Amino acid sequence: MIVSASYRTDIPAFYADWLLQRLDQGYCLVGNPYGGPPSRVSLAPEDVDGFVFWTRNLGRFAPVAAALRARGTPFVVQMTITGYPKPLEAAVQPWERAVAQLRTLAAEYGVRAGVWRYDPIVFTPLMTPPDWHRERFAALADAVAGAVDEVVISLADDYRKSRRNLAALGLAADPPPADLEGFVGDLADIAARRGLRLTACTEPGLKAPPARCIDAARLGDLAGRAVRARQRGNRPGCLCAESRDIGAYDSCVQGCAYCYAVADRDLAARRLGAHRPDAERLIPAEAR
Repeated sequence: MIVSASYRTDIPAFYADWLLQRLDQGYCLVGNPYGGPPSRVSLAPEDVDGFVFWTRNLGRFAPVAAALRARGTPFVVQMTITGYPKPLEAAVQPWERAVAQLRTLAAEYGVRAGVWRYDPIVFTPLMTPPDWHRERFAALADAVAGAVDEVVISLADDYRKSRRNLAALGLAADPPPADLEGFVGDLADIAARRGLRLTACTEPGLKAPPARCIDAARLGDLAGRAVRARQRGNRPGCLCAESRDIGAYDSCVQGCAYCYAVADRDLAARRLGAHRPDAERLIPAEAR
């Protein structure tokens, strides 16, 4: 089993101490986002083939990485670094610090341990024309070159929660550029010149190689052995390997206005406040 930690929240940034304790205990409880009782997920070494982490901040991640190395469990970090204007990413650390963390990860665990995500690509009046993205992408690609071998992009989806969060800031999402294929091709060329392979996450309409964010082959490379998992994407066009996510929605407080995983920022803050590192589940059932 591959464990995803987590596309629902940023576990390395806010809940690393909890995960360390759950690794010691060998299991965690995961709430059902659609209701019903929580499920028990084994985190025992013999049951876990690898971890995939999703984060914007690795500042508290080193003890988790060391614990996984000690027990021989491979992991991959999907690290989002976009450097968007502050109104869109209210509490995200500066991109320069995120890049430094990603480079530290590569120095300790190798280039295959991290994937840079310039994701999602948001078009708003704060970032127009599309050359804004070309210039920012090139600057970030220069900064991460040599620390990763892949960059994943996606276009901001028209999620209802994302639209509501943007509207609360007085922003509306602009449409993508008319020559979207040319825009993506430019990003791919920028990446390639810096030794990065550009892939697209669940964007079958784009002429870009599809990403495998939960990538059994990458985990196998890191482990030095085959990691076998069937393909089981989360939505049409997703090529991810089957995994079990252990996070919880509405529990990240980085304030990304376009985030689909947070519908209520006040609720997210309350849930983080109610979190206990020694608890079986990430967020108490009563924290609503």
